[in-house]
Amino acid sequence: MSDITRRDLLKTGVAATIATALVGTDSAHAAVPAKSMIGVPFERRDRVRLGVVGVGRRGQSMINDFLGVDNLDIVALCDNVKANAEKGKAQIEKAGRPSPAMYTDGDYAFEKLCQRDDIDFVFSPTPWEWHARVALAAMNNGKHVGVEVPMATTMKDIWALVDTSERTRKHCIMMENCNYDFNETMVLNMVRDGLFGEITHGEGAYIHDLREIMNENDSEGLWRRAWHTRLNGNLYPTHGLGPVANYMNINRGDRFDYLVSMSSPSRSLDVYRERTVPKGSPKWREKYICGDMNTTLIKTAKGLSIKVQHDVVTPHPYDRINLIQGTKGVFRDYPPRIFVDGQEGGHKFATIDKYKEKYTHRLWKELGAKASGHGHGGMDFIMAWRLVQCFREGLSYDMDVYDGAAISAPFPLSALSVTRGSMPVKIPDFTRGGWQKKRENLV
Repeated sequence: MSDITRRDLLKTGVAATIATALVGTDSAHAAVPAKSMIGVPFERRDRVRLGVVGVGRRGQSMINDFLGVDNLDIVALCDNVKANAEKGKAQIEKAGRPSPAMYTDGDYAFEKLCQRDDIDFVFSPTPWEWHARVALAAMNNGKHVGVEVPMATTMKDIWALVDTSERTRKHCIMMENCNYDFNETMVLNMVRDGLFGEITHGEGAYIHDLREIMNENDSEGLWRRAWHTRLNGNLYPTHGLGPVANYMNINRGDRFDYLVSMSSPSRSLDVYRERTVPKGSPKWREKYICGDMNTTLIKTAKGLSIKVQHDVVTPHPYDRINLIQGTKGVFRDYPPRIFVDGQEGGHKFATIDKYKEKYTHRLWKELGAKASGHGHGGMDFIMAWRLVQCFREGLSYDMDVYDGAAISAPFPLSALSVTRGSMPVKIPDFTRGGWQKKRENLV
């Protein structure tokens, strides 16, 4: 859909065709005999051997987190910008670890990395459009793989990752770090303990002023802004949606059923360009179509409602919302506050201080001090540590390919709903019925 606008769709009458291409595959895939990856454990490994594809800003940050985890070796790095790979190599050598093999010969050098026989897990913090390509290469070469968010950007690629994971029996994990943040894991414990009663509604968001980063002439500035010229929808749903999906046991007794989506006008990138970008810049040839604020509503099979928002182009404090509502109370983040039916102070939010002792998650109790100073307040380290733990103990990871598929699907499907005048769009059952079996996240 990179070159398709709403006007094009209305003019050419191909909206129905695109809808079929994006979401009409549900029944076809449901009919495909498949052996589920739900609950499949990792093979036990005393040490985890890691290959990293993509050593830019995010890759270098995660290398620092992985270097803090015991029983893990980074054996190979890949980046089509050699200077990035060299920075990652220097990080590893500075930590006193063996020098990694280097793959820097072109865009597809990752294929050679994936062919190595001394790698257990490939991690890919590349630009979004490369996530599926790297993951497919890794699984087809017998490697488990983890990608940054979103897992993929099209329904075709999302289904390809699900099918390939099942066929190869290799895990494809979306590394959703926000699932491991302090408040999100604490609230998960609150939900499980019934503090909020029966859960009925949740909200999440990615509201983050990225205008400066998106207009840089390197790193994310080379690719992230371009998506705002291609699609009008929620381009980054997973940070807000991942924790809410955990609270609601999505794919563990419930699933996403359908969504509707609408966007505000696209204005702020134009205003920012007018103020900061020289007139001779190629950026002036770009036409931004993604609305400043996208709001997507999701309905689950059991009737729960979810609101997910995306805004990375307006002046606004950082906010993931992180709200969960039940019959007995509500939690709302940024700043964190709570209301439980019958609490002192009337109908006013209270701080979470008195709840921390009881509900702080065991991972933060055990690892909080060690996580201090690591990426995104420590949650990146917790995520990396948990991955290695699952390998060493032969456990299945907290997020499987179906979870990554479900919370990535609103990326293309929200754009489809916006294009169709905010009409409802079905969300496929990537588990092929497996969601009906209740199971608790290992975390």
